[in-house]
Amino acid sequence: MIAVFSTIDMVLGLYTWIIIGSAIFSWLYAFNVVNSNNRFVGMIGEFLYKATEPALRPIRRIMPDLGGLDISPIVLLIVIYFLRIFIATSIAPIFL
Repeated sequence: MIAVFSTIDMVLGLYTWIIIGSAIFSWLYAFNVVNSNNRFVGMIGEFLYKATEPALRPIRRIMPDLGGLDISPIVLLIVIYFLRIFIATSIAPIFL
């Protein structure tokens, strides 16, 4: 059972890095640092968008409009952090 919790923790950690990568990529794209016409850059952007948008869309619906500031990735990172700590301290010790 510990292997299941460790795997869930690893997946949540990997998803954290995908969210961070998506935020950085969106900044690079917005400031025209990366070439949006490049096929490889487009594939990376599409992957990051498709990987993060299903989790970010409900948060964006709930959050108030802050103009050009999008803090939904930060909210999602806080939720993931809470889940990781909750699993490690509350759920996993029950099965030890």
